[in-house]
Amino acid sequence: MKLKIQEKYFHHGFFKNRGDGFTLVEVLVGSAIFLIVAIAAYGAFTSLFKLINLAQYQEMAIAVANEEMETIRNMPYADVGVVGSISPNGNVPYQQNVVRGGIPFLITTIIRNIDLPADGVAEGTPNDTNPADNKMISITVSCTSCGNTQPLTITGQVGPLALENTGNTGSLFIRVRDAIGHPIQGANVTVTSTGGTIHDVSDDTGLLALVGIPPGTNAYHIVVTKQGYSTDQTYSPGQNVVNPDSNVVSGQVTDAYFTIDKLTSLSISSVSPTCEPKGNYHFDFTGSKVVDSNVPGTPKYHQSLVTDSGGLLNFPSFEWDTGGYIAVTSSGETVYDLAGINPVNPVVLNPGSAVILQFTVVPQNPNSLMVSILDNSGLPLPGATVDLKDGSGNIIFTKVTGQGSISQSDWTGGANQSTINGYSSASNVDDSGGDIKLFHDIIGGYRLSGVLDSATFDTGTTSNFNTLQWTPAVQSSASTSVTLQFAASPDAAPVGGWQFNSPGYSTSGGSLNIPSNRYVRYRVNLDTIDTNYSSVVSDIGFTYTSGCIPPGQVLFQGLSQGNYTLTVSLSGYTTQSDIPVFISSGWSSDTIKLQTVAP
Repeated sequence: MKLKIQEKYFHHGFFKNRGDGFTLVEVLVGSAIFLIVAIAAYGAFTSLFKLINLAQYQEMAIAVANEEMETIRNMPYADVGVVGSISPNGNVPYQQNVVRGGIPFLITTIIRNIDLPADGVAEGTPNDTNPADNKMISITVSCTSCGNTQPLTITGQVGPLALENTGNTGSLFIRVRDAIGHPIQGANVTVTSTGGTIHDVSDDTGLLALVGIPPGTNAYHIVVTKQGYSTDQTYSPGQNVVNPDSNVVSGQVTDAYFTIDKLTSLSISSVSPTCEPKGNYHFDFTGSKVVDSNVPGTPKYHQSLVTDSGGLLNFPSFEWDTGGYIAVTSSGETVYDLAGINPVNPVVLNPGSAVILQFTVVPQNPNSLMVSILDNSGLPLPGATVDLKDGSGNIIFTKVTGQGSISQSDWTGGANQSTINGYSSASNVDDSGGDIKLFHDIIGGYRLSGVLDSATFDTGTTSNFNTLQWTPAVQSSASTSVTLQFAASPDAAPVGGWQFNSPGYSTSGGSLNIPSNRYVRYRVNLDTIDTNYSSVVSDIGFTYTSGCIPPGQVLFQGLSQGNYTLTVSLSGYTTQSDIPVFISSGWSSDTIKLQTVAP
């Protein structure tokens, strides 16, 4: 008797015959596993080949560099120099392209005279009046088509067979520092004169020492750069040029100092006090660095700029200036007046920083004055009261720094308005005269009470509310009264309607004690106990602070030309009284610093 053995295996909790085949799910799972393994293997395989290629490129670069070094070492010493260089001038190209194994390489060669200490040095005791002892050779080989390979640099020295030449030469020591005085290594230095050009880099102490170069007065034009850094340079000599082209004196060392640092990013926006973008705003931007110290000086950076149609202007790489940039409206601006700058003038751009600069602008009104109130350290002071007085000493405007304001003095637009030309709803209120008062019946006189809810005011962003005021604050009859309530919401149409504070404000000028929000409404309650008299309101306004209200600044507009005075007061600071200002045509600005009160 033959026994037939049936093989089985356990699969998902069930025994299954081997002859039953595979399900579609099993095939898909198996294929996915195979693909994962295959992709991983392929990635490892290609990575290995990339590493092999990079190693080959590196070996070829080393061979190219060594080949060039040997070529230079076999030259006559007098020929060891870069073609067109000031010193040493020779027969070696500054840059040359070669092809090895079908791969293109760029060779960059720097050759400079070096000062050996055996016979003294150019800047020391004893002084070496002819310090060009040997020559340093630096060869850099790079390949832009070789993947992620880094440039390769080798260095060496060559010396003369005989004693050094005692010719008529001097030394130029170029020192490169950052904004706080730290040395900058690897700065690119280009020196140009009638004798040629030198391309070189600063060492780890920020120094490039050029020795054994011909003497000359203002003969050397120097430009210092580095990737991601600002540029510094010398300029053609003039009476007040801060950094003129350098001298070199025979047998002496001339020091030339340069400051470069990381570029900063600058984002500029122009907005209304309620944060609405305002495009095509023109302004001048001027840095504190100067080329010529003559008054008013020649700034290194001065441009007339304009924001785009969306009120934006971005500079991903802008020159730092710890002395600050001054931003003012330009003569080309015909639409807006500058109401404030945040941060205030001067705008400091620290190296490597990211700065957001915001201009708050309002419709232009001829003859305006922007006043900035700062503390002794230059920080803006919010909450300072600024009185502008005419030539007779009469206060014509009073404003508070850092506060915006919205007011309404005409309600004739009627009910159901979405803007501040009218109001949202009213009961027993008469708006026919421009102001608001109780409705008057032909028979019976004024009604005893009335209510008006304003339209919705948009401050543009989440704001802090300060004070609420109205006029006339005191009613003409003791029989009448006015009470205002205030409501704020993060939404223009709050769910559940507007929730007005209770009991409200019965005195004009009181503080608004409500949470920060973007949208606001007020409610006017008019009352009388004598039908012969009505409560009357001719103006309602409130003040607020937000990210679009410039700190420590106020703007006066629509002024007549002539002499005025400013008085500034703030608790804890010494009051500045009767500061003279002259208003001419157009926009102008003034800055006042307050001193803290001595304890």
